[in-house]
Amino acid sequence: MLEAELTAVLVGMESAGKSTVFAKLTHYHTGEETNFRGSTVVCRRGSIHGTNIVLVDTPGIRQQADSRTTAMALDEVERGDVIVFVVRGTHAVSELNLLSRIVGHLENRVAVIFTFEDKTPFQIREAIERFCSVYGISFLSVNARTFAGNQLETAVASVRKAKRPSRPFHELLDLELSEIEPPATIFDLNRIGPWVSLLFIVLLFGLPVLAAYLLANVTQPYLDAFVLDPLRHAFQTAPGWLRALTVGDYGVLTLGPYSFLWAFPVVLLIGVTVAVTEESGLKDRIADSLDPWLQKIGLEGRDLIPVLTGFGCNVVGVLQSRACGQCTRTQCVSLIAFGSACSYTIGASLSLFSSAHHPLLFLPYISVVFLVGAIHTRIFNRSATPLAERRRTFLQQPTWKGIGFRVRSVVKQFLLQAMPTFVIICFVAALLDYFHVVNWVAHVTSPVFILFHLPSSVAPAVIFSTIRKDGMLVLNQTDVLDSLSISQLFVVVYLASTLSACMVTLWTIGREFSWRYALRMAGRQAATSVVSSLALAWTPLLLHSIV
Repeated sequence: MLEAELTAVLVGMESAGKSTVFAKLTHYHTGEETNFRGSTVVCRRGSIHGTNIVLVDTPGIRQQADSRTTAMALDEVERGDVIVFVVRGTHAVSELNLLSRIVGHLENRVAVIFTFEDKTPFQIREAIERFCSVYGISFLSVNARTFAGNQLETAVASVRKAKRPSRPFHELLDLELSEIEPPATIFDLNRIGPWVSLLFIVLLFGLPVLAAYLLANVTQPYLDAFVLDPLRHAFQTAPGWLRALTVGDYGVLTLGPYSFLWAFPVVLLIGVTVAVTEESGLKDRIADSLDPWLQKIGLEGRDLIPVLTGFGCNVVGVLQSRACGQCTRTQCVSLIAFGSACSYTIGASLSLFSSAHHPLLFLPYISVVFLVGAIHTRIFNRSATPLAERRRTFLQQPTWKGIGFRVRSVVKQFLLQAMPTFVIICFVAALLDYFHVVNWVAHVTSPVFILFHLPSSVAPAVIFSTIRKDGMLVLNQTDVLDSLSISQLFVVVYLASTLSACMVTLWTIGREFSWRYALRMAGRQAATSVVSSLALAWTPLLLHSIV
């Protein structure tokens, strides 16, 4: 007779070790990502091999409990048979107190997994274990990064033996135990800490973007020769509409390989660096360090990772913003859409600057994009509430298995959520191109570019870039590029990359929030882009006339 399925939900604060416990118990399986009640917030499910236990890994709970991920994690708890509180042994009392206040009113069976065993004094571990025993709560103490063998079996047994507490859980915690704080590092120094964190970010995220660009640049000729050219030849005799949808300028077979070539390496390499910062504990240190700076533009330190991820793929960055607080998520998405130049934007802008023999223009360009994006975010959004929760984490050496587990999750998100949306947009753009809608819009709007001191011939590049950011590369196919001055080149690339987020990103924002919000955000971004582009276009002329 088959045993009934038992659902155990891992609940804990951020950085408590839930994902590591999940990875260990499911043998580093990334799990099935599912949405609940129409929500786009992702929880991760996986089975513990050889058992009837289904494990659910939920996003981290925050003290403010205001993020969408927190709300949906609590919603998932109500469905589970067993609540498994995952708490850091070094902060066991405070974390159990907070978690019990949030979900302690429920009547689920309860188990406690006590992590950071190697950093917790024995007397604290003994007191918590005795406390759990008195009230009938299953208890297990582990070092989540290394536990294996009989500890895995003990963890399964703890879940099976879990019972309802003898009294309401939120009434139980009356322990008074000291907490163990990690030692301070250079990141925690008030004056130089933010600058060190900023340098670290440039190294951790700038170098992967550069490496991915160089890789794509070397690989693209082979892609053209061995994939795209044969495909174009194969569809030469196909009906016109089919050629447009498949191998036209915006066809799915034309842009699909380019999408993978330019975006995937950046997503993968940035995924590795994000995983390293999370596994090592650096993420929280950097976030806390830069929090005062980010407060000035309406963000919090914890919003930094989605913004940085946006430099690989804006869509993945928007999806990761689900973990932001409710009061800062819109600001975070706004900055991603404007200031996080995605892999397509980076590749296209580098290509144009290099073709015009001014590759060093990329450095001031990317700086201006992010700076104006920050100003734009602050103008159109309210300021953030100061971060009350500072959870200094222990720094530790990352493991290859831990990094691989986190990277696989990012790759799955890109392949299963970002890429399908991209394919849909390809079909829409191909149809618009087939019926000459894009060219008509470019023709109608071309006189406007005189205001930016630009020739009307740049109109197609700017219009195409609102569909796909590498649409600006059409300038490489004409003689227009050679006729532009340095300032004109800078302005057209800046305008093309900031006038609007690409259609894939706007589509994702519309699904995550609402279409009304996506349109309002797009309008604000267009206004900021136009005003700042005019300033960039006319400032050199004014200075020249004054001189």
